[in-house]
Amino acid sequence: MVYQANPARYESMEYRRCGRSGLKLPAISLGLWHNFGDTTLLENSRQLLHRAFDSGITHLDLANNYGPPPGSAEENFGRILREDFLPYRDELIISSKAGYTMWEGPYGDWGSRKYLISSLDQSLKRMGLEYVDIFYHHRPDPETPLEETMRALDTVVRQGKALYVGISNYPAELAAQAIDILNNLGTPCLIHQPRYSMFERWVEGGLLNILQEKGVGSIAFSPLAGGQLTDRYLDGIPADSRAASGSKFLNADQLTEEKLEKVRKLNAIAQRRGQKLSQMALAWVLRGDKVTSVLIGASKTSQIDDAIGMLANRHFTAAELAEIEAILV
Repeated sequence: MVYQANPARYESMEYRRCGRSGLKLPAISLGLWHNFGDTTLLENSRQLLHRAFDSGITHLDLANNYGPPPGSAEENFGRILREDFLPYRDELIISSKAGYTMWEGPYGDWGSRKYLISSLDQSLKRMGLEYVDIFYHHRPDPETPLEETMRALDTVVRQGKALYVGISNYPAELAAQAIDILNNLGTPCLIHQPRYSMFERWVEGGLLNILQEKGVGSIAFSPLAGGQLTDRYLDGIPADSRAASGSKFLNADQLTEEKLEKVRKLNAIAQRRGQKLSQMALAWVLRGDKVTSVLIGASKTSQIDDAIGMLANRHFTAAELAEIEAILV
C-alpha cells in the first residue's frame, strides 16, 4: 500500500526560526541514531518515520556512523525514502554529519577536508540523495586547523551537496571561532547541536548566549539524559532497562540514589502539570526560546506521540522554574 501522509500533519507542530536564517525547524526533530540500523526491523523504522512525518516532524537527523553497523541507518533511511517519501522530499529537512570514526586508516575520522567531503559523498550515495539540507561537523578535531574543516563545509555548500552547514559538540569559544570563519567564507553556520538536558547543562555557561548573539540556531540532543528523565527509573533500575543492559550510553553507576531522588521530585512536578516527566524535560529544554528544536530518539510510535503531546503544555510559571532549579542544583 502506497504511503500517503496525514493531510493535517502541519496542524499539531510548532515551527521555530533557526537563528537568523530563513529556515524553520519543528520544535521536535527525530534522530536516527538508534533504531534505524540493521539490528532493527525495517518495518519498525518505517512506522516510526511515518508517525513522525504524520505529526509534523519534518526534520530527520542522521550521521555517517549511525546504525549499528555504521552507515546502515543512512542505507535503511534511503530505502524508506525511495519507497515512501520521495513525493515529500521538499517537505523534509534531512541532515547528516561526519566527525567520528567511519572507515579504517587516517582518512576516515575527525575533521580533514579529505574525510569530510568523502564522507558526505558516501552518505549521499547511501541515502540516494543529490544533497542534504544540513551537513554538520560532528565533533571538534584537536589536530586539523579549524580553517580547513570550515572550508570543507563551505565547499560542500558551493558544490550543491548541502544547503546549510552546522557544528556539533563544539565548546563555546571554539564554536564562536568556527562561526566567524564560516561567516567570512560567505557560508553562515546555520545551527549547533550540543548535548543538553536538565542533567547536563554546560551549554548555559556561554554557548547558548554566543549562538543567540551570532544568529545561529541550536538543537539539543539527548534531552532526556539517555532515558534518565523518564518514568522508567522511578522505582529503581528495571532488569530490562537500558541502564541494566550494560549500554555505554547509560549505565547503573549514573543512576545514584541522589539522582533517582531528583528524578522522583521532578516527576512530582510533571504530574502536577498534567504531563509525563519526559514531556516536562523536553519542554524545559525549549524554555526561554534559546533552543530551536529538541532531538528525540524513538523505538516506539508512542514515544513520538508523547513528545508531540508536550507541545500542549510547554510553558512554565516562574514558580515552577524556581522549584525545578532548586532540585537540579
